[in-house]
Amino acid sequence: MSIWTELGPITHRVEYLDANGVRTRTLRAGDPEAQAVVFLHGTSGHLEAFARNIAAHAAYDLHAIDMLGHGYTGRPDRPYEIADYTGHLLDYLDAAGVERAHIVGESLGGWVGARTAIEHPERVISLQLLCAGGTVADPGVMERIRTSTRQAVTSDDIGLTRKRLRLLMADDRDATEELVEIRHAVYHQPGFVANVDNLLSLQDMERRRRNLLRPEHLARITRPTLIVWGRQNPFGDVPEAEAMHRAVPGSRLELLDECGHWPQHEQAARYNAISLAFLEGAAG
Repeated sequence: MSIWTELGPITHRVEYLDANGVRTRTLRAGDPEAQAVVFLHGTSGHLEAFARNIAAHAAYDLHAIDMLGHGYTGRPDRPYEIADYTGHLLDYLDAAGVERAHIVGESLGGWVGARTAIEHPERVISLQLLCAGGTVADPGVMERIRTSTRQAVTSDDIGLTRKRLRLLMADDRDATEELVEIRHAVYHQPGFVANVDNLLSLQDMERRRRNLLRPEHLARITRPTLIVWGRQNPFGDVPEAEAMHRAVPGSRLELLDECGHWPQHEQAARYNAISLAFLEGAAG
């Protein structure tokens, strides 16, 4: 199964929007008259992380974006903190004419989505946190992310990109060769190597700590919230998800077996069903 065959059943387009001066790559699909759903990927990721989810969600106005400094989106030369990512997301929503959206965030994307729901609840209809980051500062995990990403970006060896993607998955087969080639091409764009430390800046302990989502922050989330977690998540054990669930009022927690850090990809059929049921309830 290819990304193209995943997207083939529906009309879609990949385009670039000017989000307050940042050229932003976005995949658009679905019903432009429906409520918007915005998909946000993780650290060093790109919109293809949601290829297995787009067609299933086609009843909505869909936006999968490359976040600030990631994928093929513009790369301002500064270390990115969560305020930078949330600002870029809001600028994108303004550029796309989206007043309010369901936010689906994986890893870093969940961190950004949660902060947006806390500080700008008027722009958020509902929130999905897929193996979301931002609630802990684990030096071992941070070093694994930093080292594996920098190795893959600074070397032409596609095997290091393959290794970086497999780190995310419970089953190596989910790191398809198509995804490996896409990510290798992203990592080796002109200028990406020079920018890699900017997009890894939250792996610096001092910077991460000042951006953390603490329980008192999560308690301010008022929008319907779904937390989805893989039981084999290499970047956060189940107690981390359970703590998030306790902190976010009225949230729902789904734990997926045989799943690592990309539940929307590794367990796409199961995730899509859970997400669509949640969105239907939240949309009302």
